[in-house]
Amino acid sequence: MATLRIEECSRWFGNVVAVNDVSMSIGPGITGLLGPNGAGKSTLINMLAGFLPPSAGTVTLDGTATWKNPEAYRVLGIVTEREATYDYLTGRQLVVASAELHGLDDPGAAARRALETVAMQDAQDRKVGEYSKGMKQRVKMASALVHDPTVLLLDEPFNGMDPRQRLHLIELLRRMGAEGRTVLFSSHILEEVEQLAHQIEVVVAGRYAASGDYREIRRLMTDRPHQYTVVSSDDRVLASALVADPSTAGVSLEDGVLRVQAREFLRFAELLPRVARDADVRLFEVSPADESLESVFSYLVEN
Repeated sequence: MATLRIEECSRWFGNVVAVNDVSMSIGPGITGLLGPNGAGKSTLINMLAGFLPPSAGTVTLDGTATWKNPEAYRVLGIVTEREATYDYLTGRQLVVASAELHGLDDPGAAARRALETVAMQDAQDRKVGEYSKGMKQRVKMASALVHDPTVLLLDEPFNGMDPRQRLHLIELLRRMGAEGRTVLFSSHILEEVEQLAHQIEVVVAGRYAASGDYREIRRLMTDRPHQYTVVSSDDRVLASALVADPSTAGVSLEDGVLRVQAREFLRFAELLPRVARDADVRLFEVSPADESLESVFSYLVEN
């Protein structure tokens, strides 16, 4: 079981700081790397892959530095965001070339298995230059998987994929995570990260922002009230009773919708049914209004 570690790592390009004092550990399973454009995600992945040296700090795979370590590529596969492919080759030729670079005993058989894994066998004899963006992503994935790596680094792998292709890739990554492989992927498609990643690492402006699953990250944000929408038999009476309690940060009633901001989750969970009972108000629905990954991510970026 492979583990990647970034310890007090920074990377700068001239006067531009792309990554600033980031530390994180990435172990077996599926980890999602989140951040807005320019947050430093690609720089982090390139350092993890050994393509870039850190300007400060260390990047290691099972205790050994990835920079200037060709042996790392025996267990590591990477799919970059850039379409760095040889368009004059067929898909099969591209993947066979990758297998040969890895020194595999039977490059042709390894290429066939990898192309079947990403469901590209029907298009393997077409030139890569004729592929759609989604197909190029899949053949790049086949090249990364041809040597059966235990560590997979994916930079925006869902770019250009149609819904069917995305579902296929999600199923593939889930299977790899269940096998105990270490998978790290970055994505701006937040719904897929929420569905796929068991661990989320968030970077903003090159700095480490948060870690955990999206609900754990949300619970760490004690300075931001939890927001709920409430449907009851008498929203006005309930709002008046709730606003009097110090655990309620705010209450609004707009267009027939009662919105409540609670400072403390546990206190509010006890307060709401008690207040409703005392005010003789029936509760029909209580829904969190800000528990999606998109909400969490937006808050981290803004702050």
